[in-house]
Amino acid sequence: MIFDSHMHTKFSADSEMLAADAINKAASLNLGVVFTEHFDYGVTANGKEFTFEPSAYMREYKNLRGEKVRLGVEVGLRKSARAVNENFIARADFDLIIGSIHLVDDLDIYYPEFYADKDKATAYKKYFQQMAAEAAVADYDVLGHIDYICRAAPYDNPEIDYATFAAEIDEVLKIVVDRAKVLELNTRRFDSARAVAELIPVYKKYRELGGQFVTIGSDAHRVSAVGNHFKRALDFIHELNLTPVTFCERKITLK
Repeated sequence: MIFDSHMHTKFSADSEMLAADAINKAASLNLGVVFTEHFDYGVTANGKEFTFEPSAYMREYKNLRGEKVRLGVEVGLRKSARAVNENFIARADFDLIIGSIHLVDDLDIYYPEFYADKDKATAYKKYFQQMAAEAAVADYDVLGHIDYICRAAPYDNPEIDYATFAAEIDEVLKIVVDRAKVLELNTRRFDSARAVAELIPVYKKYRELGGQFVTIGSDAHRVSAVGNHFKRALDFIHELNLTPVTFCERKITLK
């Protein structure tokens, strides 16, 4: 069974999706699910903190957990949060830890303030350099959405542009492979043919460096997004000779 290994329910500050609704939608698509609630230390949005109580999460969802449902967390990686992240992860027996870059230089890259007075080269190099620095030391299983910065970057062409940033991206990929971690294929932007095309050289290089596995994640925050664009993602993976996996008890599994 293929799993949607990245989604957020009501335990995440930016989602109100109910677990039962997500599970039902996934079942209709013959998918398993991994809930990966947000933990981003010190980050708030609309007055809500991007954190949750692990014991409450595990207690409320324990009867859902099983062959088709796993419980994980998406942790925001940055130097100033390293110790806090380690302590948080230790508080529950998560199935999957996604490590993601949402802030660079402690500025949220979803908002214009980060990009002020920066050209694309400066902003993107900082993004990939922080990703490499944190991927090298953090506790995680899957490196999340390598193209996250493209979602909000204000440039005429917000795509990754592998040819321009190959040195920085390759450093990230080498670290993921050397540490036996897994790269996520996030389908949030798979409605764009251009976005998909720009990812091909990234994942091709990942394979050339020895990467074998990817998780697929919709990054759903609402029911309608669960499993979005998975057929296109599976075609993408198979064309590059990669294998879709998920995690259970922080170990790679094919189902």
